[in-house]
Amino acid sequence: MTLLHVCCAPCSIQCVASLREEGIEPALFWYNPNIHPFTEYRSRRDALIDYAGQIGASLVQRDEYGLRAFLAAVGPDGADRCAHCYRVRLEETARRAAAHGYDSFSTTLLISPYQDHEALRTVAEAAAARHGAAFLYRDFRPLFRAGQQAARELGLYRQKYCGCIFSEEERYRPAAR
Repeated sequence: MTLLHVCCAPCSIQCVASLREEGIEPALFWYNPNIHPFTEYRSRRDALIDYAGQIGASLVQRDEYGLRAFLAAVGPDGADRCAHCYRVRLEETARRAAAHGYDSFSTTLLISPYQDHEALRTVAEAAAARHGAAFLYRDFRPLFRAGQQAARELGLYRQKYCGCIFSEEERYRPAAR
């Protein structure tokens, strides 16, 4: 079984389907202390809980809203925030995968054309080496649009920014950075 870090339900749809087509059953892992504000964090978490139930997927949660720790780590200007987000979430996923006997781990972040795919892969491979867990690499990006369409059809909560408070600011005020 693969421990699949999930950033949100819409991004999980095609990742889970693709892995299942390969005969890989993923356990979904919610750990996203980068998502802010709290209402956004709760909306994404609750949508994933509902979706996991609908598809009969195992769901593991480390339910930790981490506003203060996130801001302390990235500073007031949010410099290097994406690298921090990748690192904190994938380190915990690799650690948990190794500690609980999963065959491998991966992440739904690999479906997004808006994420730094190579940085994600580098961080995940380093976390895998540190924790003795196998990283299951898949380039899910070609499945992104189909996943978003399926999320619309299923009526899943869909967000308009990656999750951190800085990206929310950029969404509403693009010149903020």
